[in-house]
Amino acid sequence: MSTTITPALRERSNGTCELCTSEDASMAFAVSPRNNDAIENEVAICNTCAAAMEDAGAAMHWHCLAGSIWNAEPSVQALSYRLLYKHKDQEWAAEIINGVELDEAVSHWALSAFEVKAVHRDSNGTELQHGDTVVLTQGLNVKGANFMAPKGTIVRKIRLVSDNHEQIEGKINEQTIVILTKYVRKS
Repeated sequence: MSTTITPALRERSNGTCELCTSEDASMAFAVSPRNNDAIENEVAICNTCAAAMEDAGAAMHWHCLAGSIWNAEPSVQALSYRLLYKHKDQEWAAEIINGVELDEAVSHWALSAFEVKAVHRDSNGTELQHGDTVVLTQGLNVKGANFMAPKGTIVRKIRLVSDNHEQIEGKINEQTIVILTKYVRKS
């Protein structure tokens, strides 16, 4: 997200792009997932760098990150690392990445853009949501409850297990049990 440069950001960057350091800064870029609510989340960038972020073929432009990765500002480090990581398959970018050791919080911030949220999926690959109704695709022996849930049993208002995308919770015979997603299909 880009906005106009605040006087504080203009002063911090000396009016120059904090990535390439060769052109005048024209906008404040918030490094996601954070927003423009604080200068600590922003990087002053020029129009050329802004355009290069949108252009997959602009890898050569990012050689300038060899300098900006060493900037004292965590937001500049995070954005520089993120842009380098996009081109990590190229030797020059890999060398820069391997040559720098960022604070763990900064590297996590940088790589957060590449994280893929785990999604609960049924046996057919359909995404499951909290509150869905599912059908058992095979009979399940319910441990600790001494009963067998037959194939075709309908489980209403499931809950997703937040720390394990292969498990859901649901009630069968008035007992809440954990069910593996590979044994259900969304109905």
